[in-house]
Amino acid sequence: MKRDAIDLGKVNIPTLFRIYLVPTLLGMLSLCAVTATDGIFVGRGCGSDALAAVNICISPTMVMMGIGLMLGVGASVVSSVHLANNNAKAARLNITQSLLVATIVVCVFLALTLPSVSATGRLLGSSENLLPLVREYMPWIFATCLFQVWCAIGLFVVRLDGSPRYAMWCNVLPGLLNVILDYVFIFPLGMGIKGAALATFLSCMVGGGMVMAYLGWFASTLKVIKIKISRKSLMLTIRNIGYQCRIGISALLGEATMGVLMLMGNLMFMRYMGDDGVGAFSIACYYCPFVFMIGYAIAQSAQPIISYNYGLDQRTRIAATERLAIITSIICGATVTVAFNLFPESMVCLFLDMDTEAAEIAVAGFPLYSTAFIFFIFNLTAIGYFQSVEKVLPSIVFALLRGVLFLIPSFIILPVILGDNGIWLALAASEVMTSVSIIGYYLFVRCKD
Repeated sequence: MKRDAIDLGKVNIPTLFRIYLVPTLLGMLSLCAVTATDGIFVGRGCGSDALAAVNICISPTMVMMGIGLMLGVGASVVSSVHLANNNAKAARLNITQSLLVATIVVCVFLALTLPSVSATGRLLGSSENLLPLVREYMPWIFATCLFQVWCAIGLFVVRLDGSPRYAMWCNVLPGLLNVILDYVFIFPLGMGIKGAALATFLSCMVGGGMVMAYLGWFASTLKVIKIKISRKSLMLTIRNIGYQCRIGISALLGEATMGVLMLMGNLMFMRYMGDDGVGAFSIACYYCPFVFMIGYAIAQSAQPIISYNYGLDQRTRIAATERLAIITSIICGATVTVAFNLFPESMVCLFLDMDTEAAEIAVAGFPLYSTAFIFFIFNLTAIGYFQSVEKVLPSIVFALLRGVLFLIPSFIILPVILGDNGIWLALAASEVMTSVSIIGYYLFVRCKD
């Protein structure tokens, strides 16, 4: 398999960053397309009840994805440091342990939820009216979690192993396949919401299979290895996984932020603007993962460069990489904000007819909502830096600030002060306060040094 010749300790920083960013960004945006495509086809082909059933089933899968990202970030950072110290065996061991533990966690999750799909659906808030749709959708979409966590962990490793283009195709090909299968299953075959779930399952299975095939047979350095079954091996696995979780927990919190955003937004829009407000906000929620993945792609493109040079104590290269990442985050955030201000009608009409009340609310709200995006992407990039240099506490604190401590009060207080506009501006308020906190912390540490 052809790989890029990447020397993380010597190659020019802008060149390194470009090598990682372009395929990583394209791959992550393709991953988002899977979710957005489902929303478009389900909304247009199955109706609003089907969309509601999808929303009921999604939150547990976000938790599983968050666990995968947590282990992926942790394993990638630890492995980068080991590789910098010429300890490839330890890097392979950490990667294998993270994949094994993630697989066990998903299997336990499936064992607890799938034997009684109806009970699980009711626990997640399903009405009796929606349960038939939930029963069709849930088994397939929950089973998809196994392949999603393999990708969440494995794609970090594939990039670190020197194959960012292959990592990109592990996202792009499943994304394209999902678009095709969604159309075929929902429209010509008339399979309804079950067809949408099956399309996602099959496309993610392809992506997960590509990742595991690479790690099993094609990787140059970071192949999975056999783990010994012994008490000593078990204790070592627990220790390593615990450390990986400490480093990567802010990635889990980042995914949880999306869940809190959806929950609080739904509650506040329902309270102040009713069903149409919730419908408008649901469209914004379909676009928000794209913004999230842009910030995440920037952070994870910088991560192997920063972590490797952190292991070598090359502070100049670390600083240069983070500076470039921050500049990129500001440019990307500004670009997305401009798009939301110039083309709200085009973005909304993919999901709803423009003569509906919900569409009008969304078009009016998108420019306000987009004021968050520069700070949103900047914060993800900054938190990624703290993860990359093993500064666990700051990464956790700032992730909690943006995901809980600032976000929830913003949703509660701003509508009282600003009315309906305050709901759209809640995310921006939370992200701005987090950015100020990050900058303040950076200046404090710099003055202290």
